Amino acid sequence: MFSGLTQGYLSAALLTTLQEALLGCLVAALLGIPLGYAIGKSRLFASIVQPYVVASQAIPAVAIAPLLTIWIGYGLSSIIVLCTIMVIFPVIVSTSVGVRHIDKDVIGAARLDGAGGITLFRTMELPLAAPGVLAGIRTGFTLSITGAVVGEMIIGGNGLGMILLSAQGNGDIRGMFAAIILLAASAMSIYGLISLLGWRVNREVKDHRFRVFSHTKKES
Repeated sequence: MFSGLTQGYLSAALLTTLQEALLGCLVAALLGIPLGYAIGKSRLFASIVQPYVVASQAIPAVAIAPLLTIWIGYGLSSIIVLCTIMVIFPVIVSTSVGVRHIDKDVIGAARLDGAGGITLFRTMELPLAAPGVLAGIRTGFTLSITGAVVGEMIIGGNGLGMILLSAQGNGDIRGMFAAIILLAASAMSIYGLISLLGWRVNREVKDHRFRVFSHTKKES
């Protein structure tokens, strides 16, 4: 593994896989957070959309990847779409749960203070739901790495998925373990960073609630 890192091919492959995973996670967040918010706010919308969201998770990634090569073609775009499909479910679920569990007393206090519409969403609902959103992204990122590796193995690419496939074909056990260790270490590191961010956001949310209630008491 160390020789692969010093020679550069393992580090280059790792960066490629992480780029694919991060882009897939970003797209899933951009799509999943608004969907999760809408599901959390509207029971009617939830009853229409949720069955399709759940059904999308019943289809294995290895079954979707060949279809993506037909519809989109080989390359980065197909892998990002595959990562997005794998990540979007936990993002949607966590966001919707976070929105549904927002403290109604805090929202009521903000409304009494004149907040509403976009202002209420931006200053209250989004910050209060942020811990749930981050929990979904944290879980989803590990799935995104899996999606990137599976995508590289089936669709093709220059990441660790291809390193694994090549090592497997050559019977290179050390090469396979090197790729697996790098994947695990990267996933653990980014998971830890997002957890740290989530801890910080939780503290900010608690302070935000305290400030809202303090301001409301002063007004009354």
